[in-house]
Amino acid sequence: MAEQTPSFKPTLGLFDGTMIVAGSMIGSGIFIVSADITRNVGSAGWLIAVWLITGFMTLTAALSYGELSGMFPKAGGQYVYLKEAYNPLMGFLYGWSFFAVIQTATIAAVGVAFSKFLAYLVPELGNNYLLADLGFLKIHSGQLVAIAIICLLSYINSRGVKEGKFIQTLFTSAKLLALFGLIVFGFLLVKESFWSENWKTGFQSMQDMGQKGSDGQLHPTSWIGISGSALMGAIAASMVGSIFSSDAWNNVTFIAGEMKNPKKNIGLSLFLGTLIVTVIYVSANLMYLNVLPLNELAFATDDRVAVAAANRIFPSFGTILIAFLIMVSTFGCNNGLILAGARVYYTMAKDGLFFKRTGELNKNAVPAVALWVQCIIASLWCLSGKYGQLLDMISFVVVLFYILTIAGIFILRKKSPDAERPYKAFGYPVLPALYILMGLAFCILLIIYKPEFTWPGLIIVLMGIPLYYVAVSRQKTN
Repeated sequence: MAEQTPSFKPTLGLFDGTMIVAGSMIGSGIFIVSADITRNVGSAGWLIAVWLITGFMTLTAALSYGELSGMFPKAGGQYVYLKEAYNPLMGFLYGWSFFAVIQTATIAAVGVAFSKFLAYLVPELGNNYLLADLGFLKIHSGQLVAIAIICLLSYINSRGVKEGKFIQTLFTSAKLLALFGLIVFGFLLVKESFWSENWKTGFQSMQDMGQKGSDGQLHPTSWIGISGSALMGAIAASMVGSIFSSDAWNNVTFIAGEMKNPKKNIGLSLFLGTLIVTVIYVSANLMYLNVLPLNELAFATDDRVAVAAANRIFPSFGTILIAFLIMVSTFGCNNGLILAGARVYYTMAKDGLFFKRTGELNKNAVPAVALWVQCIIASLWCLSGKYGQLLDMISFVVVLFYILTIAGIFILRKKSPDAERPYKAFGYPVLPALYILMGLAFCILLIIYKPEFTWPGLIIVLMGIPLYYVAVSRQKTN
């Protein structure tokens, strides 16, 4: 009797999909990036506005992706949508960027964030503990901890999707409950509220990028009023942080082959997951404004806003509490990223555009080789220490691909008007068009005011063009 080829098993339901969306979105960003946003825009009103704009864009994109996930309910997600709406080259450029930086550098950054907060409990395992100086490369124990976490989660996910699902549900539930508790206690238990004082700033836009002191920390200099184009540039720069914190919501689309009733459940999990996270992110920032004066929010030590807030809510154990919360958060986040990312390389390999072995499933019906290839690249980014700069540079590209994907809805409505659409983009054509306009405004502002955040990402994408033609020519010769 011929041995059956393993195939994806649909074992994930709506709740599991929602946990993957929420768990992949919430990493370490919400605990840190509000400091940089506040330094850029300088008022309570604009801090909340940046998070609301980001939340609106994320929700709008998620609702639009529901239509595409219903039309193409198979592994690969955004790679498949771009290929179907445009051409195989466009799909490949996304898949290449996803493999080279978008997913792998994010996995590295989240892994190193885990080790950074583990150092509060065990200093020898942190990013300041130098193990070896090789001249061209400095290895800190925190980098090795990050690699160990990535390898562990890759191994767990290679054992089967049920194992990955268990980790995701457990850690995402824990961090959602813990974040919700921190927000509530921030309003109920804090002894001194700065709510009224902070809201006196309203929407008066100011900027203070601070100055580094001898301790290596940023210290306030003086707030300068900004308006017009300077304010637009400040908002765009601020949104690099909030978009990074809200990214990875589309990861559930990559695992469509393992979802029960994917035509309905992927669209619903996208909506529910992004809604939950948007509400939590805005609420967390409202809590920060209640607990911390604006200057302390903007210039928290190492930008660790949540640590500063927790120390005011729970003076005796705030730092330890947040360290545990961020470790739980980043562990669960990386599980979702690792689980979902490998399915993109699997689908590309099936199209003959990636390493052949990554297009195979193991006996547990998961793309184990794709998981380990992703693990190697993410581990190299951990060692390089360059993931933070890369993520700044790639925010532009990430939003650009979101714009192209949502524009693909308009293209596919013309190209395939009779295709089955179990779920149609909410608010079409107004909301998808609004997202495209907002996304373009963000990208144009970054090109004008923060060019260093744009051209490196574009270069990485364009490097994929010769690689695509090499892959196609190899396909023809095989």
